[in-house]
Amino acid sequence: MTLKKLVILPSGTEILLPADSPLTEVEYESTQRLIPFGCRSGSCGACVVEVLEGFASLGEADDDELDFLEDLGRTGGGHRLACQCRLRGDATVRVADDI
Repeated sequence: MTLKKLVILPSGTEILLPADSPLTEVEYESTQRLIPFGCRSGSCGACVVEVLEGFASLGEADDDELDFLEDLGRTGGGHRLACQCRLRGDATVRVADDI
């Protein structure tokens, strides 16, 4: 099993997850609430993250996610809904509440 590293800021916490794991798995790897997950279906916006490194490592956003991010004012391509991402390579994200 290949593990990939996710760094979550501002805490600087590093989490190792199996390749292709959904980012929601972060909840089971730490006692801290590192990313605030709400609906887990891409419709509440609680888990918006700014991708600082490894954007391609989180898979490709579908049109619904991109439209919702635009509705939230998170345009420019640097943001994702963590609940819609799968970790395919190492990445560093910052929780949007701390942007």
